[in-house]
Amino acid sequence: MCNRSIKVNQSGQQNMHQIFAAVLGLLLCSQLPGQTQAQSPGLQVAKHWKLLSYNFPSLSRASDADFYNPQNVLITGIAVSSDRIFVATPKLFSGVSSTVSWVPKGSMGDSPVLQAYPDWSFSNTARSNYNCSDLILTSVYRLRIDSCNRLWLLDAGVSRSLEDYEITCPPKILVVDLNTDRVVRRIDFPREVLRGETLFTNMVIDETTAKSCDDVFVYITDTVEPGIIVYDSSKDVTWRLSHPAMYPDPDFAQSEIHNDKFVLMDGVVGLTFDERQGIVYFQPLATDRVFSVHKNVLRAGPLAQGQMLDVKLVGKKSSQGIGMAVSPLDSSLIFSPLSETAIAAWNPTSNQQSVLAQDRDRLQFVADITTTRSEPGVIYAIASKFHRFFLKNLNPNEFNNRILRLELPQSRALASGIKSPLLTHPLTLATGPAHNSLLHYSVYNTAPSQSQTYFTSPAQTTKIPYKYESTGIVNYALRNPFTALNQGEAFPPSKATRDNYQRSYLDTLVPTAAAAVTVTAPASFTRQRHSGYYYH
Repeated sequence: MCNRSIKVNQSGQQNMHQIFAAVLGLLLCSQLPGQTQAQSPGLQVAKHWKLLSYNFPSLSRASDADFYNPQNVLITGIAVSSDRIFVATPKLFSGVSSTVSWVPKGSMGDSPVLQAYPDWSFSNTARSNYNCSDLILTSVYRLRIDSCNRLWLLDAGVSRSLEDYEITCPPKILVVDLNTDRVVRRIDFPREVLRGETLFTNMVIDETTAKSCDDVFVYITDTVEPGIIVYDSSKDVTWRLSHPAMYPDPDFAQSEIHNDKFVLMDGVVGLTFDERQGIVYFQPLATDRVFSVHKNVLRAGPLAQGQMLDVKLVGKKSSQGIGMAVSPLDSSLIFSPLSETAIAAWNPTSNQQSVLAQDRDRLQFVADITTTRSEPGVIYAIASKFHRFFLKNLNPNEFNNRILRLELPQSRALASGIKSPLLTHPLTLATGPAHNSLLHYSVYNTAPSQSQTYFTSPAQTTKIPYKYESTGIVNYALRNPFTALNQGEAFPPSKATRDNYQRSYLDTLVPTAAAAVTVTAPASFTRQRHSGYYYH
């Protein structure tokens, strides 16, 4: 039997100025001849569709390809309540009838028709009779449920983002009360935090210091104009922060899933939040790295002139990815590498790594991973086969959109469930280490093993558990600008080649101590107010 959990050898201590970075390596036994996929007995198909369809109103133009083109509709975001599953289907292409929908949660393995949410009046697809000030939704990539049972809808406002990139309306957030399905708040962003091709794609809601439903912070990713937008809901103010770690890396522009290769230079898009430690994890699509920043750093306001955002390098994975979550049980970082079609976890407290599920078919392009308050020991994931939609080689006879349910290994040990900070019951689980305090781990174990370890120091050569294309070696020590390309190397260079000969600035973003993060706001800064207002 192949081990499904590995722990790095801790026979020696590492220098205080070095930490381990997370390099996702799946179990080598999953690549044994004749084995098509690792066994994932806990992975359940909650819903699946070959092509998505809607509960079209009787007078709809379902035959109009601009209104509905089933081969252009894919799910990128998910939120799960006690009785419903909400999905986001952004307007990557034309023909997306409704950008937010829901399906019943009860049954498993069915292919229900999507119910437009809140209702069809919110859809502006193929319409011209609307104003951007109306209660409409243009293109939603992610949605989240807070502890007050409200659904936050992040509307990017961009139509056909992978075609002609039409900025249809400014971005906004609509907050919907799930008890009544009515919009209770609208948040419009000031022009000062927007850029020319801003695309808001993901968000997390920070309720760790909340005293009321609207006393929260929201962290939002801008993927095309890379940055993180911070919204202070109690003060109704917004500011923008950016860092080189949020930008795409050209060396990882090309992603690969089985035999499909595609190039997409997306900046920061993966985002999740550890409530106990106050750590925000993020990753661009075009990178193999995972980064983090403490909530206090984000909350401190706009950066002073010349100040650099305090971003830390958490580690490296074996391939690119988007979907991320934090386990509510032990604060493990849960993520999904695209090429390995898997969901994996890394525990920052114990340095233990594990493959939670691997499936060559069902886990193709995991775009979002979420937890749910109604099932504290369970994660839900969206696997959309985005690469097939993007490359226009979709097979309509295969299941192309899936909602997957996975029970975490530690869920049985959960005593009484995890409560929200807004409730009176505190979190009872043990606390983890201080921010990025991955210290005193042993040097990467290079001894032969049936399994591949997941972690390596940024200072060490990245260990690749899967085959990679060999290339000519370039001597980067020779700083000759006129011998840049034609020397036999492939582009993009392999990770092994780059790590050996061209260290990145991003690899230096490692912590030097495990001290707690203390951040003070700049003496003065301009808070950008905007027209957030309420509906009753």
